[in-house]
Amino acid sequence: MKFAFAGIDFLGGVLDGLVGAGWTPIKLFTRPCDGVYDHNEAVIAQARRFRVPIQMSRLLPGDLEALHAAHGRDWALVVAGYPWRITGWKSRVRYALNIHPSPLPTGRGPYPLFRALAEGYETWGVTAHVLAEEGFDTGDILAQDLFPLSERDTHETLLARCQMAAARLASGPLAQELPALWRRAEPQGDGSYWPRVTDADRTLDFRGDVASVLRRVRAFGAIETVARLGDNRVFVIEAQGWQEAHGLTPGTVVHRYRRAIVVAACDGFIQINRWSPVSLVDAAGIGR
Repeated sequence: MKFAFAGIDFLGGVLDGLVGAGWTPIKLFTRPCDGVYDHNEAVIAQARRFRVPIQMSRLLPGDLEALHAAHGRDWALVVAGYPWRITGWKSRVRYALNIHPSPLPTGRGPYPLFRALAEGYETWGVTAHVLAEEGFDTGDILAQDLFPLSERDTHETLLARCQMAAARLASGPLAQELPALWRRAEPQGDGSYWPRVTDADRTLDFRGDVASVLRRVRAFGAIETVARLGDNRVFVIEAQGWQEAHGLTPGTVVHRYRRAIVVAACDGFIQINRWSPVSLVDAAGIGR
């Protein structure tokens, strides 16, 4: 089947999976990336390999009309990690679907991975759904790939697991069964929308227990959490901790050795091992 892909490297394995299953790309819609959190080098390289047009500006109904004029209606629009709402597809393309990194209807929104770990979800997954023209991530479900989470999972492992699940969906049920999946797609019903995280969501609260503080550190990983230590603020990538009774005020810095900083939590101590006084965003000179 012919298909246009709208996305970045975040879920670029979807593009690779469809191509590997024999689908033919006809256009890439991507967007400018900061090169720190977001990348599109891999999907652009694939588009150049197949010599298909690359569009960096927002996908508009006129772009779909142009593809309809060139290829008819028998093709698919596959969206994965694309931030702009896409409308006007129903009369121009037979299939339009989005790949979302959550077990919908839970976790609609721009990037639900942080909250999945911070709130201790035991199961997560990736969903392929019909592209909704109103609302984000609300279309009928085509297929899901679910997997268990554990206390060992971090932002980086969850990201990799979602990417692998998305690639499995693309090369398996989507590539091989899309017409049948489309006919029996199931409405989502009520769900939850998770907005983009704020600095408050990333800030460690040492009044909590050791387990909850470390869970938040794992949830953000290399994206960094924020620790307020007295009048200073540091950006944390890695921390460990242990439970131990004490009478100290949570948030008190109790020990330093070289780069390691030990901070009191309500039921023990957090050792901050990898941190910086400057955030990755500021170091790279980009806006969040």
